[in-house]
Amino acid sequence: MIFFFFIWVTKLLVLTVATQETDGFRRFLKSARNFNYTVKVLGRGQKWSGGDYMSAPGGGQKVRLLKEALQETKSEDQVLLFTDSYDAVFASGPKELLRKFQQAKHKVVFSSERLIWPDRHLEDKHPHVREGNRFLGSGGFMGYLSNIREMVSNWTGEDADSDQLFFTKIYVDPDKRKSINMTVDSRCRLFQNLHGALDDVVLKFEDGRVRARNVLYDTLPVLIHGNGPTKLQINYMGNYIPKSWTFETGCTVCQDDLRSLAALKDSEYPLVSIGIFIQQPTPFVSVFFERLLKLEYPKDRLKLFIYNQEPHHEPQVSSFLRDHGGLYQDVRSITPKEDMDSAAARDLALDICRKDADCDYFFNLDIEVVLKNEKTLKILIEQNLPVVAPMITRAGRLWSNFWGAVSAEGYYARSEDYVDIVQGRRVGVWNVPYVSNVYLLKAHLLRSQLKDSAVFTSHSLDPDMAFCHSLRSAGVFMFVTNMQTFGRILSTENYQSTHLHNDLWQIFENPVDWEERYIHQNYSRIMRDKLIETPCPDVYWFPVFSDVACNHLVEEMEHFGKWSGGGNTDTRIQGGYENVPTIDIHMNQINFEKEWQKFLVEYVAPITEKMYPGYYTKAHFELAFVVRYRPDEQPSLRPHHDASTFTINIALNQLGQDYQGGGCRFLRYDCSIQAPRKGWALMHPGRLTHYHEGLPTTAGTRYIAVSFVDP
Repeated sequence: MIFFFFIWVTKLLVLTVATQETDGFRRFLKSARNFNYTVKVLGRGQKWSGGDYMSAPGGGQKVRLLKEALQETKSEDQVLLFTDSYDAVFASGPKELLRKFQQAKHKVVFSSERLIWPDRHLEDKHPHVREGNRFLGSGGFMGYLSNIREMVSNWTGEDADSDQLFFTKIYVDPDKRKSINMTVDSRCRLFQNLHGALDDVVLKFEDGRVRARNVLYDTLPVLIHGNGPTKLQINYMGNYIPKSWTFETGCTVCQDDLRSLAALKDSEYPLVSIGIFIQQPTPFVSVFFERLLKLEYPKDRLKLFIYNQEPHHEPQVSSFLRDHGGLYQDVRSITPKEDMDSAAARDLALDICRKDADCDYFFNLDIEVVLKNEKTLKILIEQNLPVVAPMITRAGRLWSNFWGAVSAEGYYARSEDYVDIVQGRRVGVWNVPYVSNVYLLKAHLLRSQLKDSAVFTSHSLDPDMAFCHSLRSAGVFMFVTNMQTFGRILSTENYQSTHLHNDLWQIFENPVDWEERYIHQNYSRIMRDKLIETPCPDVYWFPVFSDVACNHLVEEMEHFGKWSGGGNTDTRIQGGYENVPTIDIHMNQINFEKEWQKFLVEYVAPITEKMYPGYYTKAHFELAFVVRYRPDEQPSLRPHHDASTFTINIALNQLGQDYQGGGCRFLRYDCSIQAPRKGWALMHPGRLTHYHEGLPTTAGTRYIAVSFVDP
């Protein structure tokens, strides 16, 4: 299809040619309307035959269509602006444009370029200019109707011929140049072509608006054109120009064209296909599926496609599908046995949605995504954008699921605003060249611009990069929103799958997720709400472990299984002799000692320093272990002092439910704690004052985690 747009303001008529209504075209039109241009569409329904002039000369069809359109325009004193639209935005209004045109004192003014194209042999024929660019750019020019009509009257070329070369040959001919009275906008007062000038152009933030400033010539061009290989740069500038985002207003367009779901019944919600991809051993997979269940969206309007390449996670996937798969409209699962690579699986997921006439959206959700915002899917649908990702970051780092820029080779590059967006100093919805891990895509794109079934498959790019390259090549804009907080992304580095509960070892790599999973929900309230109890003198009792942490630590120890015999001879400790032996497993036996000390430093030391004023600890320990008490094995522990400055004793299971009896008695104070709470820690001095004993466990099995700190 071909669109022509006439924008009348005073005597100015803006004409543009476009083959289809792309995202870039809609952006151009929006910027034009911002300055009150009136738009009329001509030429609708024609096929583009002007060649692929991104990589080779072309665009002659534009000249033919311009020539035909001028035959229908009668006002001889009409001023015309002819411009590309897919990759152009207005930075100011027609009044400024007309004033600068009149100041040029020529009948036709072309945009200028630093680089000559497509015929370098014509370089010497270009007239010299006093200052600025010598060479003509055909992507934008303006002039009087009669002069432009004269200029294009001799066009007889083919649609695939070069429009740039046609206009250049007229310009370098002295007689024709004089007859038409044409020049180039050498100092970029009217037009700014970005190709060859990226280092010269910066954003200029004014009061409530944004301009592009050419710092080389100190000018503020009216029309900004991302010609040639600068499409991504015009996309970046379009995030701001003319007033999409300013420091004074923030985002001014983020509430435009939204799609509200508020009035819909559950049965009326768009049908979404969710693609879940597991490509490597990943922590907290069970938590991922728990969060998936909490996603606020009618489950009978969701279809699941689950691709699992990792055998280690097959039990977790199978458990989720067995217990909850029936809640969803449909489920398709690809197991490790099917030996399908990631790119093929992602292409298959898109193709299933593409061929399903009822599929409205495809929601990509990689397993390492921690989606904390349960409204995420609704929020993304309501944004009503072709492709939109919720911004997620890796905790404590600048790593995120989008790139602000892409290098010439197609790899990561950092945009000027990347850090501000990631850190929330600039909030909005941003046009970016790359998104990954979690994003929503309108399904109609799969049936139009993305008909190719190999969207993720490439011989040189990884699947995510190939996907984004496919979108960019099709002229489809990708957006990332940081208007809300959505979640984060896990680190999969150094994740080991050799234990029963491997997530226990993630306190270093994913500390936030580790805390959410394993630290008691009331821990953060200990000081504020005075949750620390004092059941005996200088003995402090506080919540520290979640039920899951207790269960996992117990199960990990039982899975390891090498419990000590409870005798005095113990080769695990220095000297080989234990004065007060227990049946236990040391943390270092399961390679958990570094993680345990990190736990003590982060969650126990702050309580210690608060409750024992003036004492500071680095939480060093020689012994940390899990003790098992059973009536027929070792029911109790005789009175003793601990070889520590202070001791931590955490109850790992529940009195009454898992065992009977048990507890701890401090003999000096004749004070007993006979109902230890699961996940709560007892903290007490180890030497001199707190001589204590373990009370008999009379039934079941009791587990405690003990640390002798600062021996």
